[in-house]
Amino acid sequence: MSDRDNPRLGGMALANGLLVHGPTHWAAAVRGADGQVTVASGRKPRFVRGPLADIPVVRGVLRMAEALAVVPAARRGTPGARLAMENVTVIVAMLGTTAITALARRRMRSVLGQETLGAVAGLMPALVALRASDAAMWHGVEHKSIAAYEQGGAAEVANAAAHAKEHPRCGSNLVLPLMTATVLGNTAIRKIVKHPSPGLRLTTTAVSVGAAVELFSFATRRPDHPVARMVHAAGHAMQARLATIEPSHEDLAVGRAAMDEILRLEDLAQPTR
Repeated sequence: MSDRDNPRLGGMALANGLLVHGPTHWAAAVRGADGQVTVASGRKPRFVRGPLADIPVVRGVLRMAEALAVVPAARRGTPGARLAMENVTVIVAMLGTTAITALARRRMRSVLGQETLGAVAGLMPALVALRASDAAMWHGVEHKSIAAYEQGGAAEVANAAAHAKEHPRCGSNLVLPLMTATVLGNTAIRKIVKHPSPGLRLTTTAVSVGAAVELFSFATRRPDHPVARMVHAAGHAMQARLATIEPSHEDLAVGRAAMDEILRLEDLAQPTR
């Protein structure tokens, strides 16, 4: 099926369930300590619209902001939902990342080296969040459920177990472009301006994010391009080795509850003919 027949869905693994979102809505299903499953949904914040949706880099920043804005909305609207980052171990990892970055700036002479080490250290909280909770398993639920929908429509979601736990549009495929753009952008600014202002740093970060999303989108559209293969290879390796775990049928049932809700809201509940 084409993207026109099957509008794209995005998702995010929670600490105890799955969040999915479509063009206009989000839906979440979480499993409580007592085993009960709670499903909630709501309207999706929209930023990518009008002329701005056609401007490269700008649209990338807006797409990223839109995806991130869904998370607090779903967190507030879903009773019992917990984020993978809500963990003491993750907070410790964040403090460690800050300390490593500060130490690198004091001890390393190379600006490029400082920024590279800081970018690599910045991955630590996300990886710890995946391993300190069940988020890696819910990440697998997300990929399998969305892949099933993409390959067979609403009817195929029931067969999510048969699909791979790695997905070519996973956010892990954004890691290499984002790290590269951030390191190069920050290095360039620090070479040009001795003491960049907070506003200039923020602008640099926004441009780096926008550029990374553009590269991510290019890799999705042109998967056979050498650059796309490199991006996907890095993302797939991260997913396979670190970021996903095979879920059980009971876990997939929670994911199906979230999928059923988002498909209902987006009027995609019936298989496309």
